Amino acid sequence: MASSAAKTMSKWQKFKALFYTKQGFDKPFLIVLLILLTIGLACMFSASYVNAYYYQDDSYFFINRQLIFALIGVGALLLLSAFDYHKFHALAIPLFAVSVVLLILVLILPSDDGVSRWLPLPLIGGFQPSEVAKFAVVVLFAHMVSLNYQKMDTFKGGYLPFMAVLAVVCGLTLLEPHLSGTMLVFALGFVMMYIGGTKPRWLFLTILLAVAVVVFMILVVGYEKDRIEVWLDLFNTYERNPDQAWQTMQSLYAIGSGGLMGQGFGNSRQKHLFLPEPQNDFIFAIVCEEMGFIGALIIIVLFAVLVWRGFVIAMHAPDKFGFMLAIGLTAQIGIQVAINIAVVSNLLPNTGISLPFFSYGGSSLVMLLAQMGIILAVSRRRVTKTS
Repeated sequence: MASSAAKTMSKWQKFKALFYTKQGFDKPFLIVLLILLTIGLACMFSASYVNAYYYQDDSYFFINRQLIFALIGVGALLLLSAFDYHKFHALAIPLFAVSVVLLILVLILPSDDGVSRWLPLPLIGGFQPSEVAKFAVVVLFAHMVSLNYQKMDTFKGGYLPFMAVLAVVCGLTLLEPHLSGTMLVFALGFVMMYIGGTKPRWLFLTILLAVAVVVFMILVVGYEKDRIEVWLDLFNTYERNPDQAWQTMQSLYAIGSGGLMGQGFGNSRQKHLFLPEPQNDFIFAIVCEEMGFIGALIIIVLFAVLVWRGFVIAMHAPDKFGFMLAIGLTAQIGIQVAINIAVVSNLLPNTGISLPFFSYGGSSLVMLLAQMGIILAVSRRRVTKTS
């Protein structure tokens, strides 16, 4: 009886040991991640409560839902941090196939005003298949590079198969239409190919092809043409047709009124039904208004530290697959943050992309936190101590 209890206790101790930071968790990465998540939840509540009260008759509508998904996401993070990431080798192709099916399915189902980005799901309302596609591309590229890294400098081994994957995913995402998602997947694939060993001249060719496709879509198909015109001539467009440039102008008003120190947490004016849906893609504008340049800079620095730490974990990965996984998942955060801030400040056209850990969205938050758990899983098996 005592022996059985001892064995049970031993198993429980081994299970608990999986979650001790001293067992391999990269502590700086985890701490910065949790700080960003906490700040993000607070900022999301501040940005959303006016909109929630006016449209949902409940100031806590958005934050209550986001907190639930944050808890689910943290649980997924902890579970995946204890998962052997090498098992994603076997899941790479099935995961990619599922993501392609979902991207096709979202195009078949009825669209909302000509936009097909969401699949309806009970309880959470829906999710974007592009979120799964981003993760699938990272896993598949890591799988392909780790198996064929000696052939990455060849056109047949290091360029064509990767471009075939990108062509499928970016093509389907572009048809939704989802320009920001397409840009993110393309940039993510580009980074992983470059780090994986694809020759730069072929990547340069890829950029030329991407630019040609975008120009064709704008000039011939008319895709996102209005948004491009607003971006190129924002102030004149706002004078001629305020509705067309309203969101971007209100975003710039929010950023400008924040000044150096901000209006104070919770004191944004633009969230009072001036900036549409401030809890979503343009939440960083509210952050700038309430926390000022200093607060916004601190958040950018925190994201930069998270990305740097993710790259440190990748550099200490015990194998090529872990290295590429950590690089890809970390690069996704960095690229997504850069695109979001560029859109909010009108450095890029308004394409609709969320700010990781800040923007409202349950499925996105759970996916991001789960992916961070995979990076922590890589850090558990590092070959040397990180600095």
